[in-house]
Amino acid sequence: MRALTIIPGQPNSAAMVEMAEPPADSDQLLVEAIAVGICGTDRELVAGHGGQAPPGESRLVLGHESLGRVIAAPPGTGFATGDLVVGIVRRPDPVPCENCALGEWDMCLNGLYTECGIKGRHGFARERYRLEPEFAVKVDAALGQAAVLLEPASVLAKAWEHIGRIGTRAHWQPRHVLVTGAGPVGLMAALLGVQRGLDVHVLDIVTTGPKPQLVRDLGATYHADGIENAGPLPDVILECTGVGQLVFGAMARSARNSIMCLTGISSGGREVPIDAGLLNRSLVLENDVVFGSVNANRRHYQQAAEALAAADRNWLDRLITRRVPLDRWAEALEHQPGDVKTVLDFQPAN
Repeated sequence: MRALTIIPGQPNSAAMVEMAEPPADSDQLLVEAIAVGICGTDRELVAGHGGQAPPGESRLVLGHESLGRVIAAPPGTGFATGDLVVGIVRRPDPVPCENCALGEWDMCLNGLYTECGIKGRHGFARERYRLEPEFAVKVDAALGQAAVLLEPASVLAKAWEHIGRIGTRAHWQPRHVLVTGAGPVGLMAALLGVQRGLDVHVLDIVTTGPKPQLVRDLGATYHADGIENAGPLPDVILECTGVGQLVFGAMARSARNSIMCLTGISSGGREVPIDAGLLNRSLVLENDVVFGSVNANRRHYQQAAEALAAADRNWLDRLITRRVPLDRWAEALEHQPGDVKTVLDFQPAN
């Protein structure tokens, strides 16, 4: 069967290779791939930045944003042939640490976790694979291929959960939300904010293409004229770009008692001039919180599945701006103007 792979750390080593069929296993689901979402992490891996192959192997199967269909399911697992499923990306370390032992593997303490398609475990960009029932999430069949958005949505479900937890430190009634970045992660952040009944503002740099209208059709407000003009002072900020100057600009422009979640990863190597003393003074005197969040555990995937099921199906479909068939896989790895979410389509319509 075919699988999209790389040699971790080796730039431009991406190749479609033949690999053995999944081994027989009476305890795991057998899944056929429907689609795999492509994101910035995949492109960084292809460029040779990061990644780790499974022990004893030289190549890593890519693909952490998955959607598959169950071919065979062991009895008693709660899954049946034909179910649509998404694989959970991060897996607990073998030690395990205290958090992993409690099912909070997204908060691993010792860093020995593995991640499908990223770190020490093959991903889902292969025609068939085995999936442990405890790391499979059933999704609403009515979502169709839009269910491939579940993994990025799970990251934001976790972010919103933690924002809510932090908010309980005092009486807190958030009204205004600022999301920086209108890529798939930013749009998922905005979706979950709108579903919470909040006034959501999204900041990006583009004025053409699908992003502005996607934000408006969600019921949020789109801005492209700088952080200083991005709506009312926000009670909640979800930073989804990793752009250093924007990160600090958003920190400096928030309401009192604000909570800012960083979900974008900066590339590094760029110096951003800031008045560290003034920033510290503002954070302390206004009781602001800034925290980082990445990945998700099972309950966040389940929360995300509920959020997608409650969203407008047409709106979700419009987030997928390119569907690339498997035999043209290289095109999927190239970012193109106007892209929101590109999907590698394992089962294109005839």
